[in-house]
Amino acid sequence: MSSDDNTKGGNFIKAIIEEHNRSGRFDNRVHTRFPPEPNGYLHIGHAKSICLNFGLANDYNGKCNLRFDDTNPIKEEEEYVESIKENVRWLGFDWQDRLYFASDYFDQMYDYAVQLIKHGKAYVDDLAAEQIKEYRGTLKEPGIESPHRNRSIEENLELFERMRKGEFADGAKVLRAKIDMQSGNLNMRDPVMYRILHADHHRTGDKWCIYPMYDWAHGLEDSIERITHSICTLEFEDHRPLYDWFLEQLDVFHPQQIEFARLNLNYTVMSKRKLSLLVRDGYVDGWDDPRMPTISGLRRRGYTPEAIRDFSERIGVAKSNSVVDIALLEHCLRDDLNKRAMRVMTVLEPLKVVIENYPEDQEEELEAVNNPEDDTMGKRMMPFSRVIYVEKNDFREEAPRKWFRLAPGKEVRLKHAYYITCKQAIKNEDGEIVELRCTYDPKTKGGWSEDGRKVKGTLHWVSAKHAHQAEVRLYDHLFNTENPDNVQEGQTFTDNINPDSLKILKNCFIEPYLTKAKPGEWYQFLRQGYFCVDSKHTTHKYKVFNRTTTLRDTWARIERSGKKT
Repeated sequence: MSSDDNTKGGNFIKAIIEEHNRSGRFDNRVHTRFPPEPNGYLHIGHAKSICLNFGLANDYNGKCNLRFDDTNPIKEEEEYVESIKENVRWLGFDWQDRLYFASDYFDQMYDYAVQLIKHGKAYVDDLAAEQIKEYRGTLKEPGIESPHRNRSIEENLELFERMRKGEFADGAKVLRAKIDMQSGNLNMRDPVMYRILHADHHRTGDKWCIYPMYDWAHGLEDSIERITHSICTLEFEDHRPLYDWFLEQLDVFHPQQIEFARLNLNYTVMSKRKLSLLVRDGYVDGWDDPRMPTISGLRRRGYTPEAIRDFSERIGVAKSNSVVDIALLEHCLRDDLNKRAMRVMTVLEPLKVVIENYPEDQEEELEAVNNPEDDTMGKRMMPFSRVIYVEKNDFREEAPRKWFRLAPGKEVRLKHAYYITCKQAIKNEDGEIVELRCTYDPKTKGGWSEDGRKVKGTLHWVSAKHAHQAEVRLYDHLFNTENPDNVQEGQTFTDNINPDSLKILKNCFIEPYLTKAKPGEWYQFLRQGYFCVDSKHTTHKYKVFNRTTTLRDTWARIERSGKKT
């Protein structure tokens, strides 16, 4: 996908809606819905759908329902319902009083099924699931009619009622629509409408032992709620004729189904089955692991709802499948955090620095700007003393020509503090550098020289006496290849897992201000990236920070260069 395509934010669905409004098809109403199955946790692809459905309703002064498609009691749990509701709210959307469930309509769906039977449009079939699949045929071969297809209406009504009463075992019978076994669309070859499942439902208990299939339930739910635009992902395009057929046979309110391309990101898997495997087999630390593309994982990583909404707007709505560069998502996050994140000092891999000419018993408070992008965020005071910590990788004993950080004889600027010059490196018995001896220029307070002298290198630091220990988790892409599903024979997508996707640093030092940091808050660690206080492992006394994203912005460089990707 090109950078132009991504940033245009095109939306062909709006053109369809505007044509409907011009023609008066739905009386100038726009009523959408977000219809998740409560059988798992939502991911970034669902976030796009949430933003699309609620966003369209907002754009046209319409309404958007939150509806749970709870037609499979075996996989559904109340836990998922509450998680989904929380995620929709977190993204900034409100369904108001329009919270619905497919199970709200089970009685109506059953009555509609009886209508189809009475019209000779549905029948009870005794074929097993494998037989139904076999009889359906292929794209090249027509289907074969079931031997039970021409049962009388009276027999079908009796059998369907007995199915409802629980007289048959799971899988013993199904109700099928009677359409066309010769159709070129396999979905129209007498699809199953109801199956028998003796399982308690999370809302209806044991009232039902037959449950509607998605294709049967989908259109009826939309119709009952008088949805105008039923927006689905592209895999449902071939199901649209069936959606229309059911509604036409029943002569009920008929919404317009519209399909769009689902979101695919590089370096990511979006399949619910694969995400479940990652959790089940311990490749990640649960559904909210910050490496997961789940909304709960993104939240814990430090993503903001504003960044996700911006991303959804930028990528637009496509008619064909493509892969979006994850760098765009990260760019949207940086763009948002740059405005809101406070700049702080944190040393991840500390190296002790002793400033020899700074008085041993002296301490002072130095002024630091909280965010140069937002003056209203004000300033804070940072303690400074004779011993500080800097990053190990900010010193080289033998520095290259264009090295602007610490080295023997090199002068650098400490952010908000002073200029210091390295005089000596102290090593331990193993030859490892454990301490630097430096001097400072007292006439450079605040990081500016009175004589106008300038240095090219600026380092972050923390005062050793005032620093607090913390844990920092450096997250990277979970997979080390753009297409994790691209594997050699005998391998699976898990063979592409990045072994360096998480690095835990336990001996980090943070400035005193960060001891007040609360779970979910964002900060920019100077020169390190954007970080979020972890909501799972942080305690009152022990802070854990997750790297949300680095400062490097690949997408911004692509946009500036005009490069296509």
